[in-house]
Amino acid sequence: MGEATFPRQFIRPDDVLDVWERIKPYFDQLCDRALETPEDVERWLIDYSELMAALAEVGTDRHVKMTCQTDDEARKKAFFDFLENIDPKTKPRAHQLNIKYTQASASQLLPKTRYEVLDRSIRATVEIYRDENVPLQVEEAKLEQKYQEIGGAQTVTFDGREQTLQQLAVYAEKTDRLMRQDAWEAATTRRLQDKDALEDIFDQLIALRHRIAGNADCADYRAYAFKAKQRFDYTPDDCIAFHDAVERAVVPVVRDLQQKRKDALGVDTLRPWDLSVDVKGRAPLQPFDTVEQLCDRASKTFHRVDPELGAQFDEMQANHYLDLESRKGKAPGGYQATYEEARHPFIFMNAVGVQHDVGTLIHEGGHAFHCYAARHDDMIAYRSSPIEFAEVASFGMELLAMDHLEHFYQGDELARAKRTQLEGIIGLFPWVATIDAFQHYLYTNPQHSRDQRRAHWLSLHERFGGIVDYTSYEDALAYAWHKQLHLFEVPFYYIEYGIAKLGALQVWRNSRHDYASALASYKSALALGGSKTLPELFKAAGANFDFTYETLAPLIALIQSELDQLPL
Repeated sequence: MGEATFPRQFIRPDDVLDVWERIKPYFDQLCDRALETPEDVERWLIDYSELMAALAEVGTDRHVKMTCQTDDEARKKAFFDFLENIDPKTKPRAHQLNIKYTQASASQLLPKTRYEVLDRSIRATVEIYRDENVPLQVEEAKLEQKYQEIGGAQTVTFDGREQTLQQLAVYAEKTDRLMRQDAWEAATTRRLQDKDALEDIFDQLIALRHRIAGNADCADYRAYAFKAKQRFDYTPDDCIAFHDAVERAVVPVVRDLQQKRKDALGVDTLRPWDLSVDVKGRAPLQPFDTVEQLCDRASKTFHRVDPELGAQFDEMQANHYLDLESRKGKAPGGYQATYEEARHPFIFMNAVGVQHDVGTLIHEGGHAFHCYAARHDDMIAYRSSPIEFAEVASFGMELLAMDHLEHFYQGDELARAKRTQLEGIIGLFPWVATIDAFQHYLYTNPQHSRDQRRAHWLSLHERFGGIVDYTSYEDALAYAWHKQLHLFEVPFYYIEYGIAKLGALQVWRNSRHDYASALASYKSALALGGSKTLPELFKAAGANFDFTYETLAPLIALIQSELDQLPL
């Protein structure tokens, strides 16, 4: 049930929509209702949105609980129940309602300034939907859950105790090079133990997704994904142009930074375990010791960025909308989920006490603030934005918070943290290009063999990688993509990070000239949710929706100039 702030108007307040018998009557009512006037359509859309929000909340809650403890059979069973007995029945009924909307002449009389984006989305959804894909998507979701289960079970005994692979991240910053190597090898060896199982899952996913695309009359899954993700404002060719821009503007900078790191460390070759350690041999940054400290210091940081946002984070803490610590059985990674009916965010991550954890919480905090900003819209579709802008909210928050981390770091630690963050931004672009280019290959060549897949991955490493030496660890490099959960769970979701990073960097650039104005534009854009097109959302935030070399290169130069002012 929703919070009192957003009381139900259509669904009975005491109805728990966890079985189809209680859900079906609401679809029937919406299906039978006459849509004769624009007012009829507006009321119908609001009620339809309320129903879909209530259903989404059931699925989100079960997914969250399952990822918080993947080895809990009851939680897994509940999540599978949603996948098998609710979601597959919901999709065809939602499709029926979408068709009803498109066929109602009164829908064309709705105010375009308010409904044009929603109308475009519904019509695109109708175009791509196929009944025969529903059971295939259930099978796909089950395979994705297997990937999570495998990741959640990956632990090693290291340094005298059992640890998750996420917990081993702290050793990447140890000044003892042999310890760093041992930790890296332990994590890599453990991951490679599952490589055949993960290859099996991925082969099945590729085949399933190709079938789904064929059923929807698409030439390949790339074409399907662009339609399904409603990428109205850019094309595969634009993505390929982005890859080229990254190769030209960013890869040389990354290689130069790595060469400087190699020289500063005084090593013959830069190895995978040399990428996070402080080049001056200083102890690792230790921004917090406990999750309680992480939350307290993050709250103070958010309050420095903006008091309203700080208060929203405090509300999340008070209401237990956070699960932050790493533990055995917990799925890897981090995310922000929205409970669509209650209209509140939830943050999931695996904190182990390193600087990356601070960035993750601030990043997911940006998503949470986006949720709060757009929560008052009656339309579920407008309470979130396309991912390309959703990530502007999170990356933008990282950058706006970058100069307010004094509660985590003092003295020269602040400069170290800032350098790490800025170098990380530069390093992200080639990785985004690599993951996106890999997917373009995978799904336009669905009959590829495992050897071909591995060879193409290695060719992309040659194109976008740095100067790191993987001699004697060739398998670790060849299967490094297994760590990227997006490839398994959310195909073709990754270019968004690159696009959004460009938007966020423009917000940051604006903030350096007029902080108050840049912050106000950022918050205003977040409040628009998904009610405007991507170019309009970027414009509202004070950024251009463009990811060509002409936009990318000056922003990379800005980061370089900032790095030049920071000590190593």
